[in-house]
Amino acid sequence: MALRKTEICDFGWTAPDFRLKGIDGAEHSLADLRGPNGTLIMFICNHCPYVKAIAGKIARDAAELASLGIASVAIMSNDTEAYPADSFDNMIRFAATHEFSFPYLIDETQQVARAYDAVCTPEFFGFDSGLGLQYHGRLDESRASPIEGARRDLFEAMKLVAETGHGPKEQIASMGCSIKWKADA
Repeated sequence: MALRKTEICDFGWTAPDFRLKGIDGAEHSLADLRGPNGTLIMFICNHCPYVKAIAGKIARDAAELASLGIASVAIMSNDTEAYPADSFDNMIRFAATHEFSFPYLIDETQQVARAYDAVCTPEFFGFDSGLGLQYHGRLDESRASPIEGARRDLFEAMKLVAETGHGPKEQIASMGCSIKWKADA
């Protein structure tokens, strides 16, 4: 497990489009998934201890953000041959276990992760209604162990985006396991 931190928010950077297969068997595009007040794109996986520690909080926050007009989607970009715990079948189980109410998509070619310059799991990209980046920070201060009662950085930032169209100026980078790149990629 290589620990990585995300870069600082590049305010206004436009979300690259994508079309990926979801655990529901359907193809999903960014245009189909975006919310009226913003869109949260998360790079996660099934085996990362940082993701496991906050999976329930991710589900909670995505459900609450939906009521504010923020759509959420999770993308799994890891090499599933080298990391079978991240297989498509395990994605289905992981989403069910944690009661995800949002699409969970597989990025088999890893092109979407590269287009977003994603580096770790979990990594959060919060976009405004026009798909301009407004948040690129952490969920909360939890690391490989959840911290109960922690300030909800991601939720508060995306609530602000829903209300004003702008994310907070001060953001703390997300931290997690490196994306597991394919050897030939």
